[in-house]
Amino acid sequence: MNSDGFHVGLIGAGIQMSKSPALHEEEARVLGLKYAYELLDAAEPPRVGATLPDLLAEADRRGFAGVNVTHPFKQSIIPLLNGLSEDADMLGAVNTVVMRAGKRIGHNTDWHGFYRNFSNGLADVDKSRAVLLGAGGAGVAVAHAAIKLDMGMLYIFDQDPSRSQTLANQLNKRFGRECAQAITDVGAALEQSSGLIHATPMGMKGHPGLPIEPQWLQPRHWVADIVYMPLVTELLSLARAKGCRVLPGGGMTVFQAAAAFHLFTGVEPDADRMSRYFEVLCRQSA
Repeated sequence: MNSDGFHVGLIGAGIQMSKSPALHEEEARVLGLKYAYELLDAAEPPRVGATLPDLLAEADRRGFAGVNVTHPFKQSIIPLLNGLSEDADMLGAVNTVVMRAGKRIGHNTDWHGFYRNFSNGLADVDKSRAVLLGAGGAGVAVAHAAIKLDMGMLYIFDQDPSRSQTLANQLNKRFGRECAQAITDVGAALEQSSGLIHATPMGMKGHPGLPIEPQWLQPRHWVADIVYMPLVTELLSLARAKGCRVLPGGGMTVFQAAAAFHLFTGVEPDADRMSRYFEVLCRQSA
């Protein structure tokens, strides 16, 4: 914290619809903290074409207390940091960077966010087998949370098969059992699974569409999405129409934001209050 309070931001590309600035700033207002949250968007003026090192250097130069990090930088940011928390080091992905005394320390609050959201919304579903779409920065955090949630087997698909295999190998080693398997046929895997976890950018503004063929989804499936802009993605809309239980990505966003807020400020936020305000923000933008 400096004389101007806490100045933080979000680094990503195509992030203008993010609810993070309002979510963080409202919680800070209630807690009586001076707090400004800014978007550092590599896809929008005046930062079009800015590199990740450029964006981090700007945050350093302007005295930020830290930044959140989103697609497509959660893994590529690691070499630019001075250190990693245990979670970020283990997962190989960062979504929160704390800046103190000229050092950048990376953290991962994504896995905690997904864990809390799933526990609140789908705690009682069949977790024997599930398909995970996406093995990038968000996918590795979600996969870790899924196994911590006692998922029996996680079938992992990514457009880059090497990423799927790497993540499956890491999970099997980390948890000491055969809990993950890389796949290339999502439809076949869904036939023998009870649920689907979506951890790719598809469904976000700029990435419209469905990540699966509609006929692969059956009423017996549950579907968890990490995308929250829009809150009801095409995938969730399809799942609801088929009678599936669904979990929107908003809860994950709130819980990871609460953890990041604490890292930035040292002050414990009220996650339930943040969740209520997030719902207000979503209604306002609907």
